[in-house]
Amino acid sequence: MSVMKRLSMIFKSKANKALDKMEDPRETLDYSYQRQLELLQKVRRGVADVATSRKRVELQINGLEQQGKRLEEQGRKALSVGREDLAREALSRRSGLQSQIADLRVQHDNLQAEEEKLTTASQRLQAKVDSFRTKKETIKATYTAAEAQTRINEAFSGISEEMGDVGLAIQRAEDKTAQMQARAGAIDELLASGALDDFSGTRGDDIQAELDRMGGGMDVELELARMKAELGQGPAPQGAIEQGQQQQPQQQQPNQQTQQLRQPGEGA
Repeated sequence: MSVMKRLSMIFKSKANKALDKMEDPRETLDYSYQRQLELLQKVRRGVADVATSRKRVELQINGLEQQGKRLEEQGRKALSVGREDLAREALSRRSGLQSQIADLRVQHDNLQAEEEKLTTASQRLQAKVDSFRTKKETIKATYTAAEAQTRINEAFSGISEEMGDVGLAIQRAEDKTAQMQARAGAIDELLASGALDDFSGTRGDDIQAELDRMGGGMDVELELARMKAELGQGPAPQGAIEQGQQQQPQQQQPNQQTQQLRQPGEGA
């Protein structure tokens, strides 16, 4: 296959695909129906034209027959007055009219046959057009319903162009949100580790943060040891013992102060 033939085939296939995409079957059916109506109108106009010609021939035949009758009467009158020559002329003209009438009758019969043929064709075409119109409306309704169902199914499945754009927008929003969350988490970790300075003034220094973490951990350990002691699974927490020892000297301090206030000669 030559290059030109291949190019021609490619262009034709592209054009056919583009036309198929642009074509709407409903518009095509409406156009076909309109063309059939135009053809039916032409057939009806042809029937009317043939009927008009037939009527004109009938009028000519009637006019010639009237002239033939007048010539016959004139011939009789001429014979009654002894003018045989005039009677012969009248009959001769009447004979010529009879020949014309015969030709016109042949034309009349042909026109009448053509009129009947066109009338039958018009009736058949009318029935065909009516049937096509009913079928056209049925196909259009079915196509519209199928198109709507296809769009609904595409919307549900997300493969339509509109829903595809919406899906891409949602995906981009989710990706951007995840990226912002990751960035925020990373900044929080950097602020907590001290790699970044917090200029808002709401964050303490590193030593205070370390003390807070240690205090929180000790509280948890003490609470866990206390619960174990209550359940008989371990000794009392050392922190609680130390706390009790600290409280006892505080309770003995008033007694020591009282002894110091007493003088040596006052008795116990």
